[in-house]
Amino acid sequence: MRALPTDAASISNDMSRYLEYHLGRFLGCDRFYLYEALTYTVRDRIMSDWRNTWCKHRRDEVRRAHYLSLEFLIGRSLGNHLLNLELEEPVNTALQDFAISLEEIRDTEPDAGLGNGGLGRLAACFLDSCATLGLPVTGYGLRYHFGMFHQHIENGYQVEDPDQWMRDGHPWEVERPEYTQTVRFGGRTEHFLDQNHKPHTRWVDTCDVLAVPYDVPVSGYRNHIVNTLRLWSASATDEFNLLEFNAGDYA
Repeated sequence: MRALPTDAASISNDMSRYLEYHLGRFLGCDRFYLYEALTYTVRDRIMSDWRNTWCKHRRDEVRRAHYLSLEFLIGRSLGNHLLNLELEEPVNTALQDFAISLEEIRDTEPDAGLGNGGLGRLAACFLDSCATLGLPVTGYGLRYHFGMFHQHIENGYQVEDPDQWMRDGHPWEVERPEYTQTVRFGGRTEHFLDQNHKPHTRWVDTCDVLAVPYDVPVSGYRNHIVNTLRLWSASATDEFNLLEFNAGDYA
């Protein structure tokens, strides 16, 4: 897959295109939209390495490792990707066309609320290290909407509020609905005979939830390697019981 140009003029042009045609915003808009436009622009430049890494691993039939964790405290991704892809200087220059500094853009990005413990930070560092070492490692976790919390002092006591870090979306991720899985809860097993009178067992009367994967790139340090962090999001099935809905059971 061909790499996109990384000069300041190309980055500025792509930012303008995303800002105007994808986000429907123009110069003078809130800086969050400038952050989104820059993120999509940088993500485009990650895509070629991401695709090429996947193709190389498949072609070479490498043995892969899969890292499962309940938490991945990856923090803010923009600065990390700019450093790894050697894009800090051209991005700094490109942002002059938008009258904003790179530091202001960086401060706009929310921390990814994918946990709140030390093991989550360790898991994120592990994925970064594996990408930098060129190891074929994929991370798997949960796509939390409220993985962390904000805190403030009220009447002398600490009070926690949910951190809605995904309220405005997460531009680094790529939804992969073609790999959606059905996760079943409860139910019972049922024994039956097929047409050849062979015994079988099936799982019936379950409560089903769809697990939809979202892929997040994990770039290595200046080596054109991009591994994947796959986060699973829970979603309702397509089945809808109108009788229960009409009876007031909206959940």
